[in-house]
Amino acid sequence: MPTYVYETIPQFEGEPTKRFEVRQSMKDAAFTQHPDSGQPVRRVPIGGTGMMGGSSGGGSQASGGGGSCGTGCGCH
Repeated sequence: MPTYVYETIPQFEGEPTKRFEVRQSMKDAAFTQHPDSGQPVRRVPIGGTGMMGGSSGGGSQASGGGGSCGTGCGCH
């Protein structure tokens, strides 16, 4: 099950934003309220590990400019 990061949505100026993590199934709907306080929340997009295909041996695509997309992902 993946872990998702959420943050509270401040309701008043100067109110701090609080982040928390929740393990959820990908089939579960995103939270709209903090499970304890009921305060409105939003899911925070967090980057993945980038472990999509490619070689694990450190070939030229894995270590440098990679494919034509310029990200080094080796997809092209």
